[in-house]
Amino acid sequence: MEDRQPSSRYCFLCGRDNPVGLNVRWVNLREAGEIRGSVSVPEHFCGYPGVVHGGIVAALLDETAGRTVLMDSGPEDLMVTSRIEVVYRRPTPTQTPLLLVGRLLGRDDGGAEAEAQIRLPDQTVTARCTARLARAPASMMSRWEAERPHWRVDRE
Repeated sequence: MEDRQPSSRYCFLCGRDNPVGLNVRWVNLREAGEIRGSVSVPEHFCGYPGVVHGGIVAALLDETAGRTVLMDSGPEDLMVTSRIEVVYRRPTPTQTPLLLVGRLLGRDDGGAEAEAQIRLPDQTVTARCTARLARAPASMMSRWEAERPHWRVDRE
């Protein structure tokens, strides 16, 4: 079964109202134990012509890994990345449909471990990461409270 994850208003990756964002939407694939998103990165986010900038690749992996904790919980369980290791396997092309795949590897009292991949339409992995996620500091979560009413699933 597939169900969509909520998005915010201004996040660079998922923000519905961010005019320069990537507008990624993720779905939970509970039976597969993973989340998936799709995106085609515009050329103006390139590093080299036709190649997604490495920082954008890392941001896509970071968000995908971080969202794995939402598969079985709500926004009160949002976490932040405390460590990420990105492996760039080959150039990630701009203006190409990309599949983002994330899996939660485990939880503990301090947070969670997750992994994510970026795949081409033929399933070739262009980049992957492993990430350590931690509970967000109280100061950050207090700022999040103003956004909470706007955290929702699109009505498409």
